[in-house]
Amino acid sequence: MQEISFSRKSELAIHHRIHTSEKLYECNECKEAFSYNIAFTNHQRIHAGQKRCECTECGKAFFWKSELIVHSRTHTGKKPYKCTECGEVFSTKSFLTIHHRSYTGEKPCICSKCGNDFSPGSRLIKHQRIPSQEKSSI
Repeated sequence: MQEISFSRKSELAIHHRIHTSEKLYECNECKEAFSYNIAFTNHQRIHAGQKRCECTECGKAFFWKSELIVHSRTHTGKKPYKCTECGEVFSTKSFLTIHHRSYTGEKPCICSKCGNDFSPGSRLIKHQRIPSQEKSSI
């Protein structure tokens, strides 16, 4: 696992939420909860109908220009991120990162109950929902 350091204790506490699923911010309108204030603030824009960036191809609107840029690749087919191992190309850096883990074997999602590790987008959440007595019999 990768070591990460923080210059402030508050930054470590915020990062820790990734691993604990702690959600401190709750929407009063729909009760959805968020780990980070920025995600909560973005969510509130949904209820307010505030979308600033609109796709000229299909009219879909986004809160951030970066979201629009990524979305526009669905129309252009542009895939600017290339795997140095096999040459496969991806539309987002995060897709390339996930693909790259197939070479490194990195599994950054760890179950806090049993210590098993999983790849992102894998079965960690499903695994955590299974009662521990059922896991021992599997």
